[in-house]
This record gives sequence, structure tokens and C-alpha cells, in this order.
Amino acid sequence: MIKFDIITIFPEILSSYLGESLIARARAKKLIKITTHNLRDFADDARGTVDDRPYGGGLGMVIKIEPVYKAVQSLKSKFKNQNAKLRKVILFTPRGEKFTQKMAHKLSKLDQIIFICGRYEGVDQRVAEKIADMEVSIGDYDLMGGELPAMVVIEAISRLVPGVLGKEALLKERITKSGGFIEYAQYTRPEEIKVKSTLRRDSGQESWRVPKVLLSGDHKKIEEWKGLHGKVIE
Repeated sequence: MIKFDIITIFPEILSSYLGESLIARARAKKLIKITTHNLRDFADDARGTVDDRPYGGGLGMVIKIEPVYKAVQSLKSKFKNQNAKLRKVILFTPRGEKFTQKMAHKLSKLDQIIFICGRYEGVDQRVAEKIADMEVSIGDYDLMGGELPAMVVIEAISRLVPGVLGKEALLKERITKSGGFIEYAQYTRPEEIKVKSTLRRDSGQESWRVPKVLLSGDHKKIEEWKGLHGKVIE
């Protein structure tokens, strides 16, 4: 079982998503464990202050290092006998390494992953340098916080945990030897759908059909077609 610990100042923002569908079932089956932790609970004052003005000036506030340090140490202490190699502390930042399917595959072998979700203008750089094991980005764009990236990473990893999808053959069919993922075009019923033409001004119709090879029953040709129309995501 993988334990995901999410450090955030908005723990409730995650509740709805993590309580639905396959993630909720996996949690109920104890295949994965997800716990959110309010960073303000680790603040030094009664107000729960976790941010301050940046040195050197600039707009916005920066997440302080002290509450993050206390939160991570607290979560680590609950797994005293755990092999440190089977744990990672991940800080989400646009400067981080791009999250990929291969990274998800590697992280799925761990026992515990601690996510640090920043907010405001960022997180004290010492968190990245002294506390986090990895800096991760889910894309070349800026978000308001690390909560959405945490959910993306949790879902990508969780679907690789045996039993989560419920169809292990389906998972094996898509995973490459290197830990990548194969995505190819797929179709279902009906075989044909007729719609009003989008290319002509008159009332003519056009037909959208399923490729004939997929209806042929020739498994060799179908696999060849999938190979031609698939993309390896790594």
C-alpha cells in the first residue's frame, strides 16, 4: 500500500475529488492511503501564520520554511522503521522536473510520498534545497497552488497499483517495458453515425464510421493498426 501525505493550506479543496470513483474505491480497499494535512497546524502562532513577505522585495507572500519543516518531520516520524529509500518528499513548482509516465512508474514502487503544495508567490527556496527530495512540475504553466498537481500525480501513480483498476490485463496491455504508456485511438458502437455535413452549406449528410479493420476480427491486423495509430507516452 502506498501512503500519500499532502501538506496544504486548503485541505478541503481535495476532499471531493479524492472521495469519488476509482480513487475512493482504492482507498476503501486499503490499496492506497491518502491523508491531507493542514500546514497551519504546524505554525508557531495561534493565528496559524504560514507566510511572510519575501526578502529583497516583490509582490505577494512566500510560504515560510518552519511550518513546512515541522510538517514533514512529523510525517516522517510516523514511519520510523521505514526504509528511507522507499519515501520521497515532493515539492510542486514550475521549475521542477516534468512529470511523466516513467516518473509515475518509478514512484509507484514507493511506500510513502509526501507532497508539499505551495501557494501565494511560492515557497521559501530552502524547502527545495534542504527538505524536498524532488521538485516536480506537471507542465509549463503557472497554477495558484500545488493541490491540482498533487491530484494528478496521485491518480497517475494509483492506477499503477495492482488492484486499483480492477483489470490488470488492461494495465499490462498499455505499459511499455520502460515504464511508459501506450495510448491509441479507440471506438465503440454504433459502427456508423450520420450527421449533418459540417463541410457543406446544404442539408447533406456525412457518415462517421469505425475503421473497417477493427470490425474484421483479424487480431494480427488489429494489433498492426493499433501500432500505427498509437503513441508511446513516456
